[in-house]
This record gives sequence, structure tokens and C-alpha cells, in this order.
Amino acid sequence: MNNLQKTFCCVVRPKRKNDPRSNGYLADVRALGITGVEEIICNDLYFIRGIVNLNQVSRLAGELLHDPVTHEVETYIINTSAESHEVITQMTASHGMIDVALRPGVTDPVADQIVRAAELLGIDGINAASTGLRFFVKGEGVSEKKLRQLAERLFANAVIQRYALEPITPSFSEAAEASGQVETIRVRGLSSSGLLKTSGDRRAALNLDEMLAIQSYCLREGRDLTDVEFEMLAQTWSEHCVHKTFKSRVVVEHVRSDRTFPAAYKHLFNQTIRAATRDVNANWVLSSFRENAGIIEFDGEHELSFKVETHNHPSAIEPFGGANTGIGGVIRDVIGVSAKPIASTDVLCFGPSKTRLDDLPTGVLHPRRIASGVIAGIEDYGNKMGIPTVNGALWYDPGYIANPLVFCGSVGIAPRGSNPHGIVPGDRVILLGGKTGRDGLRGATFSSMTMDAQTGEVSGASVQIGAPIVEKGLVDVLMPARDLGLYHAITDCGAGGLSSAVGEMISETGGDIQLADVPLKYPGLVPWEIWLSEAQERMVIAVPPESVAELQGLCDRFEVSLTDIGCVSSTGRTRVYFHDQIVLDLDNQFLHHGLPQRQYTATIRQPRYLPGETVDGSQLPEIDFDKTLLDLLSHPNIASREPIIRVYDHEVQGGTVVKPLCGIRRDGPSDGCVIKPQMGKGRQAFVLSNGLNPEYGKEDPYEMTRLVMDEAIRNAVACGADPSRIAVLDNFCWGDPTNPETMGDLVQSAQACYDTAVRYQTPFISGKDSFNNEYLGMDGARHAIPPTLLISALGWMPDWEQALTMDLKRTGSLLFLVGEFKPAFGGSHYNLIHPERKVEEGLPECALKNPEIYRAFYSTVTRGIISACHDLSEGGLGVAAAEMCMGGRRGARIELPSDIHPARALFGETSGCLLVEVRPANRDLFLSLMESIPCRFIGNVLEEPVFKTVLKGNEVFSVGIPELLRAWKNESVEGETE
Repeated sequence: MNNLQKTFCCVVRPKRKNDPRSNGYLADVRALGITGVEEIICNDLYFIRGIVNLNQVSRLAGELLHDPVTHEVETYIINTSAESHEVITQMTASHGMIDVALRPGVTDPVADQIVRAAELLGIDGINAASTGLRFFVKGEGVSEKKLRQLAERLFANAVIQRYALEPITPSFSEAAEASGQVETIRVRGLSSSGLLKTSGDRRAALNLDEMLAIQSYCLREGRDLTDVEFEMLAQTWSEHCVHKTFKSRVVVEHVRSDRTFPAAYKHLFNQTIRAATRDVNANWVLSSFRENAGIIEFDGEHELSFKVETHNHPSAIEPFGGANTGIGGVIRDVIGVSAKPIASTDVLCFGPSKTRLDDLPTGVLHPRRIASGVIAGIEDYGNKMGIPTVNGALWYDPGYIANPLVFCGSVGIAPRGSNPHGIVPGDRVILLGGKTGRDGLRGATFSSMTMDAQTGEVSGASVQIGAPIVEKGLVDVLMPARDLGLYHAITDCGAGGLSSAVGEMISETGGDIQLADVPLKYPGLVPWEIWLSEAQERMVIAVPPESVAELQGLCDRFEVSLTDIGCVSSTGRTRVYFHDQIVLDLDNQFLHHGLPQRQYTATIRQPRYLPGETVDGSQLPEIDFDKTLLDLLSHPNIASREPIIRVYDHEVQGGTVVKPLCGIRRDGPSDGCVIKPQMGKGRQAFVLSNGLNPEYGKEDPYEMTRLVMDEAIRNAVACGADPSRIAVLDNFCWGDPTNPETMGDLVQSAQACYDTAVRYQTPFISGKDSFNNEYLGMDGARHAIPPTLLISALGWMPDWEQALTMDLKRTGSLLFLVGEFKPAFGGSHYNLIHPERKVEEGLPECALKNPEIYRAFYSTVTRGIISACHDLSEGGLGVAAAEMCMGGRRGARIELPSDIHPARALFGETSGCLLVEVRPANRDLFLSLMESIPCRFIGNVLEEPVFKTVLKGNEVFSVGIPELLRAWKNESVEGETE
């Protein structure tokens, strides 16, 4: 190292005592049940290294690293002994101190931008930077033990961070060449137990049949595998990448009395979900299950693409990075079909936020910490990319304590037919974007395995760290490159990195790749690490040689790295070199088609109660109606999401017509979102919505699937979508498919996907599965999540001005209940809040007439006679009506049907029902259009700010809107009075 170099520390601290971030950490400490802490002060640390002086670094800190209105900055030189600075000495006299920094080799995107910004400011000589945090902790009894508890429980994640109770020594990324070390993996001659040991030792998640197939291949080739070859086979054959479970043969053991299933499925996916799309045969579906995202027609000139991914295991061990790169990865899926990303979605499932620390399994982060990290990660990536986050959901259940679920979605738009597919031998294989490092190693196989107490320690390298500014540059380059026809094929570096991206691109042709040319960000990577790294923000494209120079010019303009790493061949083999050494040489036929088909046994469980099976009204418990409504409104699965939604930018790009929050004060819960893309021609818009209910999955996975598909479609229809132009995506998150009952639940759900999609004439266009969402506890028992299916809907409307919102609009309007109203308590939130008075019933039945109902309702939407519409879901009619009142700050009088017990009518849950506001002048037209459809008048909009219900003229209960808001927002509502 140059002895003229100096290392500086810039400490940025808040000026005000009541700093919101510091107070947030203090609130988290108290929520975790850690006592004795009175005050926390959080400072930012920036370490700068280079041949510069103190004045230059002070200028950088003053102009770039702090806001002088709210913060102050101090800069000093770190001496070789890392002695405490005077300010540290003063603070530690009354406070304990914890410094936190990233581990060596972990991506630090802020540091990269500091070096870049210094050059732009004309401060030459800075060659490295890194970041960290400093916490001062005050309180009685804040001992070293308590400081370490705080650091390990809250302030630092050992997967990517380190901490010290003294000034921490900074680390910087050092430039270094890769190592050419390649290991031979012995396969030939091994016994079955030896093969399985090899798979386990390298965390390959390959079973015996798959290892035997590899052994047979090696015998044919006359040699063992290099570690690069073995790792590529493990990645290519991983559950995460090739979806072995859905491609399996399944033998069905059928015990259910009310449904029939085939005795066996030769190919589960092809006979259910793919078959549904084939049989619906919608001519507006342009691509399904063939590319990185599903594609539908939009306005004749443009197409929409949509993909939803899961990033569960990474988010469990490093919530911010897991969710951050989950959003980044699904955005790249859309870029991978040559589309511009224009909207993002997020659906999140966490353990209860009030879980006691003592109840956490060993090695598991607290749900509050997971939730805050995941939300921050989504906000960080989406906002910096300039993509609105417009739709989502949030669900809390004890089943997600050890295995949170993070669903990330992205929608893109492109000129119709603009995504090329014409790769030819001789094309150059071009790598665009970020550098390659050890972050993300074996992520594909990691995501295919069961988690345990050591998962974070063993699989820490499987977590990637995102750099959204780099990915924004990829969008800036690739959109004009698409329009100029500069590439023949495109794919993203996701799970499996270059191994997956390049491997898929050249799977039908062959190719020769040079790993020594791949830009690296960490020192000393070996070839298999370069090939398998899932480092983020990288795309691979096939470029004709004559177009490389023009593409390079685009990349220079937007400061995006371009590296030529090889060429497409016609050999039918994937060959990878490190300088002159061949480190991988695999036959593509074996690599992509040699995987043995798995076979599973599925046991179809009988639900305790059949759908629609209910008890007599006389058996229902007496309830306190207004208290029950308020308890439901404050339940975490129903309560307001405004604090989360507000951290996301849902307005950027200027196309959001119906936003996540609507109503007179923009705080009502929208059923979905409506977007009018700026690129689109005419008045067409699209709708995003979703359906999810794990509580139903516990009871009956078949009916759960029907119900959540109906909910996703119903939410889109409630926003004004044309029900004949809705496409859906499936995301399955399940336990271990080798368990026959778990596999039986999957078979039920997959079959219900087919049955419902065909019934509704709604095609699937994309999907994703995530298995082995189980935690192996220290007690040796496996704990699985509830069977969870997310259905995401992409709807269409011909005119954005026909979009609907859920808030009540006008005093005196009429309220109608549309749909077959047959509420049930099975799987309901009423049962969740009253476990001691749980009503044992079946799930609500998904009515066969629902598609007809939605088509009839849509005819009223196109006539412009609907003032507001809201779907009935969690909490039933009572919650739906209360939410409409809160959104519009208007009261409502609901006349409960006399033929249904009032508790059931208010708090039972149902499918296919919409609560609709119609002006009196439109009553007759509305009823004529709904003549053959279940539709009943149910009440009026009131001027008085109160929600009241009556039965046969007698008031059942009455609650003021301010009281509803206090319960729903779990806080006092400023400016709201009775």
C-alpha cells in the first residue's frame, strides 16, 4: 500500500436530541423486551482512503455526506492504532458504544458512489470508501453483555456485518486477480452413500437418482467432474431453477369425498397450470411460461409483461439484502424480455410482531427485525430505480416466524414484438452491469433446502447485496439498444449467475466462455465462484459482432460496464475457460435434459368441514358487535398499511390512476391499483391486484386456491377491470414435497388452479414456486409454513376514466350487495380474534356463478353508473362497509338481511361479493343490468359520520368513524372528532 495514503473517518450525527431514526431504534429495543435502555443515539460512519488531505475530505463530507439542516459532521484522520477520538471518549463516559460495519467482501453500494462522487467534485486521490454505523447506548445496567445482546439482536446481522464495542477498524475492497484453482470432484466409483455425501458436502441439494445420473454421464465421458462442472449441474438441476416438483410424476392417494383427482399425473405442471392456459386459449396472451416474464397485449402497439418472484430464504437471514435484491431480480426479469419496468408489487408474510424473544427458534431473527429490514429493502431499491411500488399485501401468522415469505413483482411495457429470440453462432456473449463477487454463491441450491439454526452461518454467501443505481443504468442502456436492434437475445443473471444466464442462452447452440475476462469486485475468486456468483445488476446479451462497437458507445454514455466474455458456437456443448485452462466442458443435452424425473406420492387429505358447511344460527355465540368490529379492524392482517405504503414512491413515472391509498384523505385501502402508462397510446390502462389467504390453506388447499383466485380477480373487477381480459400469475410457497400430505396439498391446489382458471376463462401467464419452506428446529422436528398461494392479477380496461375506488362518495347514495351472499366462519378472522369462541365450519364456497356476476357488474361499470365499489374479504361485510366509510369519511346505514344471523352476516366471510355505491338516479338502470344476478339493496350513505347497522328496523350497533379510524390505524387520529 502507498505510504502516502491516509484513512479518514467522517462521523455524521443528528443535531436534535429527538432524532427519529435513533428513537426508532429505541422503540425496537423496547418492543423486543430488552429493558434498561433509556437512550440511543445513532451516527453514520464514512471511511475514506486515499492520497488526500483533511481539507479535501472535510469538503467531501460537507458537500455530500450530510444535511447541514439536520446533521453535523466531524472528520478526522484514523491513526494506525485506531485510538478513540475525543468525542468518542466524552460520549463513552456516559454511554456504551457499538460500531457496526460490513464484513470484508460484502458489497457496499454507498461506498462505490462516494468514490464516484468525489471524482465529479474534482477531489482526486480517493481510491476506496466504506460505511458503517455507531450507536451510543445509555441506561442503567447497560453492561458489555447487554451491549453485545443489542448488537446481535438488533444492530448487526452477523451474515453480512461485524461489530465492535470500540472504534471499528474499516475494511476496503482491494483489487486482485482471480485464482485459477480448480478442484476435481470424484464421482466415478462412489457408492450410493458416497454420492449423497458429496451432494451434502457441497450443499448441492441433489438426490440419489440425480447423483447416479451424473455418475453415469461421467462414466460415458471417461472422467470425473471439475468443481465448476459439478456446481453448474447442481445449479441447473436445482428446484429453484428447474422446478423439479412441478415437473414430477405424482401418484395420488385419494381420500377426499367431495372431489375427484386423477390416479396419477405424468407431469403435474403440464396437466394443471399450463393446461389451463392452453384450454382457455386467450388470443391476447402473447407469451406464457416461455420467457422471464409472461406477456399480454396492451393497446395494439405495446405489450405488458409481468413476473412475480419469491426471495424467502435470503430474506430470512438478511432481511434488507434479501428483499432488496428480490425486487432487483424481478425487475431484471422484466428487463429480460426487453421491457421497461413501470410498476412493482410486494406481498409479505411475517411472524407476529409481538413474538417473545424466548419463543424464537435458535438462529432466527425476530419478526419485527425481519419486517423492518424487508420493507426498507423494498423501499431502497424501488425508489432509487424510479419505479412505483403500487400494490401488495401483508399477512402475519406464527407459521412464518422462521420462514418469512417475500413476493416481489414487476410489470414492464415494450413495443409489441420487440423482444428478439434470434441467437446465432458467432454472436458475442456480452456481460453488462455490475462486477462479480462472492455474494450470492449457491443461492439457487440454498433456496432449494430446508433451513435450520446454522443456515445464516453456513449460507451467508447466498445473500446478495443490491446496487439499484447500477441497475438503473442497465435500463438506460438496454431500452435504446432494443430499439436499435443491437442484440439477438437477452437474459438476466439471477439464481445461478452466469452459469444460469449463459447456460440458458446457449442451451440450443453451445458456446465458449472466458472467465478470466469477467470483472471482479472481490479478491481471489476461483473459477466456480465466478461462474456461479449471483452478484446483482448484471445482464447477458448475445450481440452480433458488427454491433458491439455501437453498444459500447451506449454503455459509455450511461457509464455501464460492458465485457465481451465469449461467443456462441454450434458445438452443442458449453465450454468455459480460465485463460488457457478449460474448466468446464459439458454436453448441453445432458445438462439441460438429463435430469431424471422425480416421482412423488400425494395423499389428498379430507377437510374437517366441506366448503359451505355451516352450523345453525342458534349455535352461534353471542357477541359484542361493535367491539368485534373494532377488534377486527385492528387485527394486523386488516389494519391500515399506510405507514408502510408511505415509504414507497407510488407516484413516480406519473401513471398511477388508482393509488394504493384512496379516498378523501388518501388513506382508504384500495382493492388494487390502476396505471395508465406514459408509453401507451390511447386511453387504455391496466389493473394490478392480488389474492392470498394462508388461513384458508390450513383448512382446505383446494378451496383456498379457488377463493384466492376469485379474490385476485374480484379485486381487479372492483377497480373497473374487464373480467374477460384478466391474466393471473401463481406463486406457490410450500413445505417439503417428499411429505405425502404436503404433496397432496400441492396437488389439490394445482388442480384447483386448472379448474378455476378454465371456469373463469382466466389464463395463467407466469409463475414461480418455492418449496422446502420449513425450519429444522433444535428439537429435531420440522416446522412448515401454511400452504401459501399468491395469485397476482393483471387486468385491462379500455378507458382509464372508468377506474373505480372504494371510498363512499355522496350522501344519499344507495348501497347494493352484489353476489351470492353465503358467509361462513371457516378460516375467518372472526375465529382468529375469538379462538375461545371459534365457530367450527367449512370455508366459504366459491360460487360457480361468480364469473357471470363479474361480467354483469362490468356492464354497469362501462355505463359509468358506479360511484364506489369494494370487495368483501377478511372480516366480511362489517369490515368492508367500515373501510368504505373511513375512506370517504361518510357514514353508512346497513340493513342486515333477515334470513341470515347478524353475526354471520357481518363477520362471516364469503367469495364473489362486492359492496357497491350507486346514485339514486342510476338505480333503475343498475338493477336492469343486474336483473339475472344476485343483487340486493342493503343500505344508504349517510351525512352523519357513523357506521350503523339495523335488523328489521332495530339498531344492532353504531360506531363513529373516528372510533373506526382509531382502531384501524392503531393510533389517535388527528383532526377527527365525533
